[in-house]
Amino acid sequence: MSTYVYGITHDSESLDAAKLTGVGEPPSEVRFVRADGLAAAVSTTPDGLRAKRRDLAAHQEVLVELAREAAVLPMRFGAVAPDDESVAAELRRSKEHYSALLERLRDRVEVNVKATHIEEAALRAVLTEDEELRRTNERLRAAGGGTPADRMAFGEQVAAALEELRRRDADAVVEPLSKHADQVSMGPPVDNCLANVSLLIHRDKVEELNREVGRLQGRLGQLMEFKVNGPLPPYSFVTEPGR
Repeated sequence: MSTYVYGITHDSESLDAAKLTGVGEPPSEVRFVRADGLAAAVSTTPDGLRAKRRDLAAHQEVLVELAREAAVLPMRFGAVAPDDESVAAELRRSKEHYSALLERLRDRVEVNVKATHIEEAALRAVLTEDEELRRTNERLRAAGGGTPADRMAFGEQVAAALEELRRRDADAVVEPLSKHADQVSMGPPVDNCLANVSLLIHRDKVEELNREVGRLQGRLGQLMEFKVNGPLPPYSFVTEPGR
């Protein structure tokens, strides 16, 4: 059967697979594949593995437990190798890359911050700032909405103004947050957020970053909402060998 891979860490006598609960139902037994001073936490891939809540949580908990002791390179959920020997061969082949990455990520965690405009507040903002848009809106309202062509043209103008506001406000969010980070990774605008930023920070700076988010919330809270997720294993900052 294939080998499910959770993450990579330095090999150590303190590694204890008995503390770890793997994916699957019933939970699979976690073990370590060791090679050249590195160790990969793995288990046998269960049949019909899907991204269910229990398995996603089990995958992350293995990584969180490993990170309590040392740096870990987390694999995304669903990383599968043909067998244990394939995993060992990869550890040997890319030893220098993984070792350097583990050193860089020592005592580092990932925190993800998403900022999303409050729709009505953003619309009010662009109408307040743009006199031409405001006048067009008032004219159309007085005309009972105007013609379909008028409404379409106005909608396109509003969409462009909102997009410009998103870009501007994304900078206003990312810039102060990035000052607390060793590295920043921008994610896609999921759930219509204007900023989806992952920050690699020293674990001792998590509260400092949370305070920065609080300051942003206090300053911009009437216009946008913030969602913080973390600390997490540094998923967004693990690079593949050769990259």
